[in-house]
Amino acid sequence: MSGKIRDLQIGESAEIVGYDSKDQGYRSKLLAMGLTKGTVIKILKLAPLGDPVEIEVRGFNLSLRKAEADVQKISKTVQKAET
Repeated sequence: MSGKIRDLQIGESAEIVGYDSKDQGYRSKLLAMGLTKGTVIKILKLAPLGDPVEIEVRGFNLSLRKAEADVQKISKTVQKAET
């Protein structure tokens, strides 16, 4: 099941599974920033109104606007409990 970044809460992780075809401009920018299919992201911060959202991707922090984040299709990853 694919969703959007806006469906995640702080601390949750997800894998990028694709992109919406409606906006190719954002897609190329996101690919250039390393947000490729199969990449795991983690939600770090959400602004009070949800724009922007800060994510961790490939070891660095990245802030995205709602419109940019909504281009990505994600699959929520299962968090393993630490013992």
